[in-house]
Amino acid sequence: MQEKIVDILLNYEAYAVIISLFLNIVISIFGVLPSVFMTAANLLVFGVWKGTLISFIGEAMGAIVAFWLYRKGFKRFIDKKKHKHSLIDKLLSAKGKEAFMMILLLRLFPFIPSGVVTFTAAMGEVSFINFLFASSLGKVPSLLIEAYSVHNVAAGTMEGKIILTVVSVVGILYIWAKLVRKKNT
Repeated sequence: MQEKIVDILLNYEAYAVIISLFLNIVISIFGVLPSVFMTAANLLVFGVWKGTLISFIGEAMGAIVAFWLYRKGFKRFIDKKKHKHSLIDKLLSAKGKEAFMMILLLRLFPFIPSGVVTFTAAMGEVSFINFLFASSLGKVPSLLIEAYSVHNVAAGTMEGKIILTVVSVVGILYIWAKLVRKKNT
């Protein structure tokens, strides 16, 4: 997937930034597609710093557009019943400073899908402006870590090998824990 994106960005060099931003928005709207492929493509095409900046802008714009679409399209169909995750209930009812801090902190955790945070915030009481600033600010550290990791993995450095090993071990442990939990229920 990354190679196709790189090819598109290189073939349409004059529009590469616009295409990249558009693809990031689409990824954010769908909410389940990983943005790491887009970040990797941006780093390869634009370089580390410019690629990271373009990825940040694209992800921030994507979260904002997705939030707006989710709020306009889904909010009237969602009932506010209790959920099995108390964090979701808290975010649904959070307002003001509490909502800002929750969104900011949730953006910092790499294991919480961005789409889930955006969708839950859009269904809740958080204002558009609060979401815009908290989400964008929260994306900075996570995107820097993602860009650093992608750069080192792509370059084949020792840090990249360590990152791949850690991600593999965590992934295997996660799958194993899910299987054990499923077997016990």
